[in-house]
Amino acid sequence: MITRHVELPGSHRPVKGDAKRVRDADPQARVEVTITLRGPKLPDASHLPSAPLSPEQFRKQYGASAADAEKVSQALTPLGLKVEEVSLPTRSMRVSGSVAAMEDAFQAHLGIYDSSSQGHFRGREGAIKVPLELAGIVTGVHGLDQRRVARRKPAVAEPLARAAQALSPLSAADLEARYSFPPGEGEGQTIAIAEFGGGYFPDDLAAYCAKQGRAVPAVTVQSVNLAALTLADIQQLPPQQQQEELDETAEVMMDIQIAAGLCPKSNLVVYFATFDQKGWVDLLNQVVAGTPVLPVTLSVSWGMAEDAPDWSPGALDAINTALNAAALQGITVCVASGDDGSGDEMTDSHAHVDFPGSSPFVLSVGGTMITGTTLSSTETVWWESPGRRTNKGGGATGGGVSVLFPRPSWQDVSVKSLNAGSIDGRVVPDVSALAGPPLYDLLLLGRDAPNGGTSASTPLWAALVARLNASLPAGKQQRFLPPLLYQNGPTGQPRGQTGCQDITSGQNASHPHPGKGYKAGPGFDAVSGWGTPNGTALLGLL
Repeated sequence: MITRHVELPGSHRPVKGDAKRVRDADPQARVEVTITLRGPKLPDASHLPSAPLSPEQFRKQYGASAADAEKVSQALTPLGLKVEEVSLPTRSMRVSGSVAAMEDAFQAHLGIYDSSSQGHFRGREGAIKVPLELAGIVTGVHGLDQRRVARRKPAVAEPLARAAQALSPLSAADLEARYSFPPGEGEGQTIAIAEFGGGYFPDDLAAYCAKQGRAVPAVTVQSVNLAALTLADIQQLPPQQQQEELDETAEVMMDIQIAAGLCPKSNLVVYFATFDQKGWVDLLNQVVAGTPVLPVTLSVSWGMAEDAPDWSPGALDAINTALNAAALQGITVCVASGDDGSGDEMTDSHAHVDFPGSSPFVLSVGGTMITGTTLSSTETVWWESPGRRTNKGGGATGGGVSVLFPRPSWQDVSVKSLNAGSIDGRVVPDVSALAGPPLYDLLLLGRDAPNGGTSASTPLWAALVARLNASLPAGKQQRFLPPLLYQNGPTGQPRGQTGCQDITSGQNASHPHPGKGYKAGPGFDAVSGWGTPNGTALLGLL
């Protein structure tokens, strides 16, 4: 069958930087892709409605058309592909078939690549093409390439600077007190948590809650396209892979324990997805579709520099569109700003910010550290030499100005990009909380395992969003939080300014690249945002 094809805009991908193609993919191997479809234009970040849409309202106003889905099915089925699922609300279809059929349908030469950072994976290079009759209908094809685009590094061995800290890791009660959490335990709220690897150890959660004197919340493990590992699963792996999965699990359990300690009466839904572009799209699609239930907040402690070459423009657009859908439904997606300072793991002379934290449809969360003693402590921007993570320690909050996403009208702040000639882009973070010393009091494998990073400050803010929502009256609940922080409250000052504790000291320069960073100062800045939460004050302002 002869089919004419046209290039799919935004689908081009270069070879992964540290990867080499070693062979063609097995023509008979099964592949599943997620196809995204066009739909009515969503309101941009500057024109979000004041009241959230219900899932039904969103589906009716912004879902894809059944006619478009049928056209895709009619075009791809004769090429040997099978439609597994159609979701009009999320404008997506899951389609499966052999490597040979996928190559025929999308004109992509799939191969097996070897990477020093990822090992063997299926990938591609160049652009995808779609059948001519689907031009303008299909906006993305995600899943042909399995390269990693979700990163978060585990804490390294404790450096001397941390060992000398006079303060102990903070418990749930310590965090509530420091950040003036409003009363309650997150009753009736659903907190979603995004994970792209690792496992879930319920025994550690039970032990943590017992240590903190908190009830164990209800936890639902939602396998998107990846199963959460158990300890028995990990123990069957080769030694090096065991350690990698335990490192990932430490990060997963940190997210869950922080949310559980602060919201023991909330329902936690932990989504597990593959760390490629398809995993991001599929996970966010399930969240915005309310599978299994629509959350008030989603905590995302993963990301990568927004302008890293491993992202395809089409995937950035698909992920940002899903985040837009979440904001329209009043879901506050809390996203870590990164742990590698102004360089964000890039090695050029420019400053970079992390995606999806740079999206205008999320609450970007930065990091602080606390020094001193229990009687006299000071909270500043998190920065430990050399301002990025290394095998000897270090780290710093991400923050800066996006080079991809325009600054929404509600973010009326004066912050200039360090990159000459750059746009006045979205500024991150919006807010911050503890990320560095003295860390969070956590458990892994039944033992104390203090941890931190903006991967920890993010679930803290997600827990606060749930606590706030539980205390707000009807009509004030389930609202996308970021624009409200920049709007003036009853005092005539921005709510973020009066509802947060200003962090005025510190910076986030990473060395040697780019060797410069953003600085904290009075009011809003690009390393701490509005500052750390004063939950009780914020509740009154909302």
